[in-house]
Amino acid sequence: MNSLPNCTQCNSEYTYEDGDNFVCPECAHEWPKAAASINNDALIVRDANGNLLADGDNATVIKDLKIKGTSSVIKVGTKVKIVRLTDGDHDLDCKVDGHGAMMLKSEFVKKA
Repeated sequence: MNSLPNCTQCNSEYTYEDGDNFVCPECAHEWPKAAASINNDALIVRDANGNLLADGDNATVIKDLKIKGTSSVIKVGTKVKIVRLTDGDHDLDCKVDGHGAMMLKSEFVKKA
């Protein structure tokens, strides 16, 4: 069983140790072993297709979303700029084109 952490860039499980670093053979990313223990508490959020999302990513809405308390609707294909990932029910703090800042669930977006 491999107890080494997955790659921090491409999430590959085929990492190996090289001195004081971990190395990913798929994307050639190297990172120090000390940083691996710090990143274990990082928030992992995935979109509707299973892709990892990060702060600053762009995404699109995959279904019409009614905005609570208004008669407005966010249409399919609307662009979303993810400002930051949060912990909770609505895990994306983002800016939606034409609607402004709001929080969305990651299950309703796909990475662009």
